[in-house]
Amino acid sequence: MVLVRILLLSLFHMSLAGSQPTQRSQQASSPPHPAGEQSTLGTGNLSFPWSRLRLPRYIIPLHYHLLLHPNLTSLSFTGSVQIQIDVQNNTNWVVLHSKGLQISKATIVDQNLVLPVLHNPSHDQIGIFSPRVLSSGQKYFLYIEFGAELADGFYGFYRSNYRTSTGETRTLASTHFEPTSARMAFPCFDEPSFKANFSVRIRRSPEYISLSNMPVVKTVEINDGLLEDQFDASVKMSTYLVAFVICDFKSVTATTSSGVQVSIYAAPEKWLQTSYALEVAVKMLDFYEEYFNIRYPLPKQDLIAIPDFQSGAMENWGLTTYRETSLLFDPLTSSISDKLWVTMVIGHELAHQWFGNLVTMEWWNDIWLNEGFARYMEYISVEATYPDLKVEEYLLHTCFSAVGHDSLNSSRPISSPAENPTQIKQMFDTVSYDKGACVLHMLRHFLTDDVFQRGIVRYLRKYSYRNAHNQDLWDICLFYSHQSYVIFWEHLDLTAMMNTWTLQKGIPLVTVTRKGPRLLLRQDRFLRTVFLWHIPLTFKTDASNTIHRHLMTTHTDSIHIGEEVSWVKVNTDMTGYYVVHYENGGWDEMAKLLRENHTALSYKDRTHLIHNVFQLVTAGHLPLNKGLDLIGYLQSETHNVPLLEGLGYLEAFYRMIEKRNEFDMYILRFFRAVIDQQTWSDKGSVSERRLRSEVLSLACHLNDPPCLEKAHQSFKDWLQSNGTLNLPTDVAKTVFAVGAQDDHGWASLLHTYNISLSAAQKSKILFALTCSRDTNKLHRLLELGLEGKVIRSQDLSTLILMVARNPRGHHLAWNFVKKNWDTLVQKFQLGSFCIRNIIIGTTGQFSSPEELTEVQLFFESIKEQASQLRATQVALDNVQKNVRWFERNLENLRNWLNKQMK
Repeated sequence: MVLVRILLLSLFHMSLAGSQPTQRSQQASSPPHPAGEQSTLGTGNLSFPWSRLRLPRYIIPLHYHLLLHPNLTSLSFTGSVQIQIDVQNNTNWVVLHSKGLQISKATIVDQNLVLPVLHNPSHDQIGIFSPRVLSSGQKYFLYIEFGAELADGFYGFYRSNYRTSTGETRTLASTHFEPTSARMAFPCFDEPSFKANFSVRIRRSPEYISLSNMPVVKTVEINDGLLEDQFDASVKMSTYLVAFVICDFKSVTATTSSGVQVSIYAAPEKWLQTSYALEVAVKMLDFYEEYFNIRYPLPKQDLIAIPDFQSGAMENWGLTTYRETSLLFDPLTSSISDKLWVTMVIGHELAHQWFGNLVTMEWWNDIWLNEGFARYMEYISVEATYPDLKVEEYLLHTCFSAVGHDSLNSSRPISSPAENPTQIKQMFDTVSYDKGACVLHMLRHFLTDDVFQRGIVRYLRKYSYRNAHNQDLWDICLFYSHQSYVIFWEHLDLTAMMNTWTLQKGIPLVTVTRKGPRLLLRQDRFLRTVFLWHIPLTFKTDASNTIHRHLMTTHTDSIHIGEEVSWVKVNTDMTGYYVVHYENGGWDEMAKLLRENHTALSYKDRTHLIHNVFQLVTAGHLPLNKGLDLIGYLQSETHNVPLLEGLGYLEAFYRMIEKRNEFDMYILRFFRAVIDQQTWSDKGSVSERRLRSEVLSLACHLNDPPCLEKAHQSFKDWLQSNGTLNLPTDVAKTVFAVGAQDDHGWASLLHTYNISLSAAQKSKILFALTCSRDTNKLHRLLELGLEGKVIRSQDLSTLILMVARNPRGHHLAWNFVKKNWDTLVQKFQLGSFCIRNIIIGTTGQFSSPEELTEVQLFFESIKEQASQLRATQVALDNVQKNVRWFERNLENLRNWLNKQMK
């Protein structure tokens, strides 16, 4: 699954987190014991037979025969499921999951008995009692009939709609089951280790089509003109990967080189925006089949753009579902960043067809085995298939995001306990995705590309259609590392090494000191708590272009580098996941090197130094002026990645002291040459276009007269054309943001937002609308988002963050969240990443003791919910860090700025 990424330039490049799970409960292999709630549905003296969150292991599902009949008029559905079960201990009880379903009948086939059904809503479980003992070693068919309303939200089997250009509203029904919502659509054993085959049938009206994981093998006409689509039996898979959609969409289709049929589905009027996704999906499937050396096991792969979708996308096997901005590409309104996003999301979801679908983590504590790999494979796949997109430039920022999160006390280990649905949802966070990807990146460079690839291919082969743990991956990679001559260290204990990265939280700080011909090393946790990592160090010096390698497994170490070396750069190209501190004047040497000969280092090393130095400033290891002195060389920088990194920090500092006019003048003067080089076009490389978008956006925000003049004229031309003029896509957001500052422009943009058929354009306009300086307009946007008609509910969390980013909207957004907290939790569910984004995003720029107290008081008022969320602790950590930053650095920043402006 891809989470929606929000571009928020914050001071510390902060990432998002989840809550602290409880201790993992023990699993029983014996029949359930009497405990829990007693049903009141005429079940006599029976008590619910199971007290644990996880299901008992004595019954294993083998095959589901599922029939569903959704009614898109009444917005409800009925269904039945026949589950073939394998009984492994004598028992009278079958315990499985069900949430919000009305169970009308339950039987064991051939026993001709209607069985009592008990409910335990607190655990989303039902217990079915059979008066005849189900015998160990025997297989049975459990038959259940059920019904429910189509869900109002984004989980389970839920309703969605879209509006045509003529104003007609059309309805569809779609599913999103990960992690624990298949139980909202049909009774099932809703845990990832209960893999089974699924045969699905869906009844529909003729004006709709239905889609599921497998192709339709037969369509039959039944009573009242209804059609029943019968889908082929699926491969063995977990319940969270089951999917079905009933809609009136159109599609485009192509075939991969191995014969897999790939189709892209979208609302009929958006059909022309599907061609790029089709090209990408075919290329990606071909790439993955070759890279993994394992054929894609299904005959088809459908990708569908759902109008209402909370996350970015979902990897359901054979039917991947997407938010419209993650799949549709309109050449007239989509920017180069939009194109890269679509490409990476498709790469992510198709990687899941192997990592996650073919091989699945045993339990949600290891969800990083799914998401960390899929996030990392985004970069490997896009670099191989679309090298012009320069995706390797973005991997640095993925790791920077992880470092920002991991440097907080509220972080967690990659592999963490999680039991209930709220805890499980919170595992889908920066640690699982971004840190997981960066640790894999480090492992790949440690083992070499070939050993890493052969290891993961063997892992996929060995555990196909099964479940795996952390240890299973290390065992296989260790096998190949021991077979390979490229590993230079003896007695390698890969499990011990990787456990230091996955079983403890935080990021190591490696302090480097030069002493004659030796490099002295010391490792600590970034926040000075004693942990020990096995760190695969890399470094380069001016004496050689060779990358030197050293495995550091102790708190202190030293390396002989020679007297003649004048500089050493540790963590070459940031292939390792650790922060480096150059003690005893080391940062002065780095600043001098960048000023005199910055090209002696790669652009990745230069970007890494900029990120590193400001992380150390934030943690109190360095004064702010050291970081500001280091980025002074940027006036000579020609590569866009370090330029954007330095620009991001300067913009973040500006936002913290926005009422001081001196800093905007300094930034404009500092980047004058870069600003003047930009053209208002879509010409140039991906990196150049990305830089143009960021630089011009900041220049106009800082009220640069030439920038404002050009943007005003472009917006005026666009208005006069009645929206028919196509603005350059990379600067359209900036033009809209400037145009939104007056009443007529804002109203015109809101009208265009309401009628636009381009999700990419709507996203740019929504950002622009939130840039208004009129708090009444910002308040109106928030109310429209809460209402969910003009601005869809799926975009509400993004909208709140955009308003919070506006200095005039920051406290407005926070007060909105406090006032509407219960409604927001109801819309998005407590543990969701949307709630996490809202909590952290609206508090992220608070930096005074008074604001900290205000946040603490609100969290105290929702104590029962806040205690379940790690995000509340992340938010408090953030504000506390901001308070400390101001205390340490504000006067330093003012003094430095005064010197620069003389």
